[in-house]
Amino acid sequence: MSDLKYIAGKEPHPRERRMIFKNVDREGWDQSIDTYEKDGGYEMLKKALKMEPGDITSEVKAGGLRGRGGAGFPTGVKWGFLPPNNEKPVYLICNADESEPGTFKDRYIIHQDPHQLIEGMVISCFAVNAKLAYIYIREEFPEGAAILEKAIEEAHAKGYLGKDILGTGFDLEIYVHRGAGAYICGEETGLIESLEGKRPYPRIKPPYFPAAMGLYLCPTIVNNVETLCHVKHIIELGGEEWAKIGKPNNTGTRLLCVSGDVQKPGYYEVEVGSLTMGELINDVCGGLKEGRKLLAVIPGGSSAKVLRGDETYQVGDDELTIWDIPMDFDTLAACGSMAGSGGVIVIDDSRSISWVLNNINAFYAHESCGQCTPCREGSLWMKKITDRVVAGKASPQDIDTLYGVAKNIDGRTICAFGEACSWPTESFVEKFKDELVADTKPELSDDILNPESELAAAGLG
Repeated sequence: MSDLKYIAGKEPHPRERRMIFKNVDREGWDQSIDTYEKDGGYEMLKKALKMEPGDITSEVKAGGLRGRGGAGFPTGVKWGFLPPNNEKPVYLICNADESEPGTFKDRYIIHQDPHQLIEGMVISCFAVNAKLAYIYIREEFPEGAAILEKAIEEAHAKGYLGKDILGTGFDLEIYVHRGAGAYICGEETGLIESLEGKRPYPRIKPPYFPAAMGLYLCPTIVNNVETLCHVKHIIELGGEEWAKIGKPNNTGTRLLCVSGDVQKPGYYEVEVGSLTMGELINDVCGGLKEGRKLLAVIPGGSSAKVLRGDETYQVGDDELTIWDIPMDFDTLAACGSMAGSGGVIVIDDSRSISWVLNNINAFYAHESCGQCTPCREGSLWMKKITDRVVAGKASPQDIDTLYGVAKNIDGRTICAFGEACSWPTESFVEKFKDELVADTKPELSDDILNPESELAAAGLG
């Protein structure tokens, strides 16, 4: 990285290892294809097109690349789910519907380095034999959509897209599709429904696993922006060499978006697991705000379960404080949360826990697609209850009701939105029940908004 110059004030932290973000905030860099080619752009596409498609998938598997959008599922394994001897068209969709609160990484790739994404997509499409691909982008990113449209035109003009790409006989078209701005469209089957022009109701899995029955009921691969960009770098280094970055089963680099109560919030690219939570907060992000104490961290976007700042976590034979937790997929899962989308939200003791949870609940109540009754009704119930807590109009029993509502959503919906909206409430009540109860008033009746009471009053109990 010593040969690169970055815009003053935006230099990478010494603990970073920039691959995906190599060109983000780079001095003299622009979005044009000429600038990208001068820096070696599309050379890995030329290399990949000389490989067998199956060998590309094998390299991605060897690299151990896990999806960077939320669940962390192995990318090469997902590609391997495409049915053999398939006679239907195969589609690839880039999920650029970056909508998880606390996450702001993919948009920087789109805005500053769009050709990296396009190169990664073309290589991936060649690997899975997709002749048509879509970039599904949020309606709120109009500038990003325009940048991608221009980049696609430039790639066409240079022969990197269209018919007979670089004389190999491989054809591919990429289209940008702007969604209407809905969190549920980050769920891959909801995204597919939206792309087909329908209400984005997620599909039941099984049988509608996208690799078998995706877009137009044809085999479909859905990966997010960061994941597809990594494919280019795996081809450059080779799967085994790329896997040496990071740690076993947590390979490569990871884009972390740090927001909240730190001195230097921002985006950082680090080797997976190379930093502990404490090093990320204190070293990379300059520590907490002056005079403040860490209350909690949400490590993977707002749907990830919260970690309490003064708790210890048992991981194998080790007992870790929150400061000692390595920022990798498996350790965060062992601590009861998840790496998710990489959105690290830091909460200090200046915050009201009731306010934080109410803020999260308000978001999910607004974003529920409404297909499943537990989620449609329960997300709004949770918001109403935390509204009352914040307003000082709740009783201590309301906190138990709140937890019960969340548990009755969890695992009872078609897609993972049910968990996304219930896990914050479950974890906040489990970790911070005393703080939530402290914001209630014992003298208030718990009959208001009590589901059992309302059902009885309606003659349905």
